[in-house]
Amino acid sequence: MIVTRFAPSPNGHLHLGHAFSAIHAHDLAREAAGKFLLRIEDIDGHRSKSELADTIRRDIEWLGLEWEEVPAQSNRLETYREAAQRLTDEGLLYPCICTRSDISEASHRSGPDGPIYPGTCKKTPPENSLPAALRLNFGKALSRTGPISWRDTHGHSIAVDPSYIGDVVLVRKDLPSSYHLAVTLDDAADGVTHVTRGSDLIGATHVHRMLQELLGLPVPVWDHHPLLLDQDGRKLAKRRNSPPLADRRASGEDGRFLADQLRQRKFPSGIVLEMA
Repeated sequence: MIVTRFAPSPNGHLHLGHAFSAIHAHDLAREAAGKFLLRIEDIDGHRSKSELADTIRRDIEWLGLEWEEVPAQSNRLETYREAAQRLTDEGLLYPCICTRSDISEASHRSGPDGPIYPGTCKKTPPENSLPAALRLNFGKALSRTGPISWRDTHGHSIAVDPSYIGDVVLVRKDLPSSYHLAVTLDDAADGVTHVTRGSDLIGATHVHRMLQELLGLPVPVWDHHPLLLDQDGRKLAKRRNSPPLADRRASGEDGRFLADQLRQRKFPSGIVLEMA
């Protein structure tokens, strides 16, 4: 049975890009008589708000989507700690005290998430007394697993490449997990068979496939859909104050009609679909 999920963070309002992604995941499961899950990713410290989680639920209900809700990330913290400790014990994580500005100044390569970490703290370990995040030693991990790959819904096999995204943070200074570790463990726990998400997260897939191999987790199929872009060619985003679905809902707009328009790739004025 196909199981998909939509996993928003309650740190801002959903916009049309979220709607497009949720509909994509919902319809893939529905067409195969599978399950569409909602998971609230709420470990982002004080930025995660319960009232925004309620707004998210109302928004996707307004779109006409039906879902099964699974436990939020805030209920799974111990699972993240245990996995991080296992990777630490196996010598695959190393402490890092570098700031974003440090990385920008030292990095000579860019990836999908910005400057790729140059391995500063891997070369010169920081003092144990300093607050540190924990990064995955991707090269060391790959030497242990040997070549691995991931598969998309078109049947393509893509080799995991550490140079694509670098040594990512798996444990933040202030939290027991980063997005990468948490979402990989969550998808396994929830039985997700098809991970659907935007093309901007292809780089993350290399990390998540590696973590599945290291932790002995089930391996799903990935479906990276194109993004919705604004009139300046930028992806819709909370940080750019893309218009919220909640405002459309409050104005009396028909959410089911909007969802059908998005399915047909008929977008509001000023919104276009990313070119493949």
